[in-house]
Amino acid sequence: MSKFHTQYVCQECGRISARAFGRCPTCGAWDSMIEEVVSEPGAPEKKSRSGFEMQSKAVTLDEVSTQGEERWPLNMAEFARVLGGGMVPGSIVLLGGDPGIGKSTLMLQVAAEIAQDSRVLYASGEESARQIKMRAQRLNANGQAGDFPKNLYLVTETNLEAILAHSEQVKPALLVVDSIQTVYLDGLSSSAGSVSQVRECAARLRELAKASGIAVFLIGHVTKEGVIAGPRVLEHIVDTVLQLEGDRFQAYRLLRSMKNRFGPTSEVGVFEMREQGMAEVSNPSEAFLAERMVDAPGSAIAVTMEGTRPILVELQGLTSPTNFGNPRRTTNGLDLNRLLLVAAVLTRRVGLNLSNQDIFLNVVGGLTIEEPAADLAAAVAIASSQRDKPVRADLALIGEVGLSGELRWVSHMEIRLREAAKLGFKAAVIPQRLNTNVSLPGGIEVLEARSLAQAIKIALIV
Repeated sequence: MSKFHTQYVCQECGRISARAFGRCPTCGAWDSMIEEVVSEPGAPEKKSRSGFEMQSKAVTLDEVSTQGEERWPLNMAEFARVLGGGMVPGSIVLLGGDPGIGKSTLMLQVAAEIAQDSRVLYASGEESARQIKMRAQRLNANGQAGDFPKNLYLVTETNLEAILAHSEQVKPALLVVDSIQTVYLDGLSSSAGSVSQVRECAARLRELAKASGIAVFLIGHVTKEGVIAGPRVLEHIVDTVLQLEGDRFQAYRLLRSMKNRFGPTSEVGVFEMREQGMAEVSNPSEAFLAERMVDAPGSAIAVTMEGTRPILVELQGLTSPTNFGNPRRTTNGLDLNRLLLVAAVLTRRVGLNLSNQDIFLNVVGGLTIEEPAADLAAAVAIASSQRDKPVRADLALIGEVGLSGELRWVSHMEIRLREAAKLGFKAAVIPQRLNTNVSLPGGIEVLEARSLAQAIKIALIV
């Protein structure tokens, strides 16, 4: 007979404990331990392995087919780029992002496109069918008002068993669940959104995708720390994890691939949120530099890599005499620790007096830069503001700054320089080449500098 017992599960990390804690010992989250009642099945009967009927078969590597997965092409090229070239049948994809960032809007656009040729089932646990239709009318998903795709089916349901029954009846090629935190299974005593519910519901949907060949998209909420809510095992269950990033007060959105079993990771698609929905940005560098003020002190152009795509962004630096004892260091779109490192090198190795200056550093367009290749542009922007001298308008800056004041080489230099030349930049400051066999593209003047002080001298207009 089954036995019932009580356990406490952390809703942030999934830790299971026999008693409740005010603060989770594993992840440190407060008030995250939720009580759950679980049943233990009786002891299974021991069976001999000799009578076990195997469903699988061991094969050698030579017998494994190397043919690639068949993908559904998408007209939305930026979305297909992040997926690795298209949508894979039988895959399960998790899309996360902040509330109001545009997850449901993006998935409705994708569903409307797939519904032109195949059946799509959109299961929503957060909105009614009327609300979804109002959004579709606003997006004009099909291109003609009043004529919606006939193969797009909507169902407002939170019971997973009911959603699976609808899927068996409709037989869609694509199933969208909005969101995974709202669906539940009757067999579990915990509420929707709990660790056990999210884990088991995702596992059932994965079985559906692999057994039937239906592509399943799950929309997931994120926590205040910016990670997808629920246990980490949720990200291990799915084939692909997509993250929709951006500031709600900015127009641009970045769709980033965090995990992809069918393509490269760290790929990025750029969209612009408009009244008609998510619009693709085919040339993000041009969009980020559209409102740039030329010859303004404190403005420098960095070439950053987002996956395999080079993007030119404007870094704005501002120094101002402080009114307090401790000067402020504020960043937007760049790691604060990188700013502190660059400011220390500018003070110690270049001789800039920043001890009584507030420093503000901003990445224009809402983009977040994590790689150190933007160190040189950040340092030049701060030096330009402090000395009140503009940077050459046709100059791009690429390089990592070391603690000794030296400039260090970064990866994909040829791709970065080619992108800068394509956008009309005439020159670029890069670290001095130690390997003379490295080839650089033509069409742009390459200015090599060994130290940060030398690079600043080249970049600033005297």
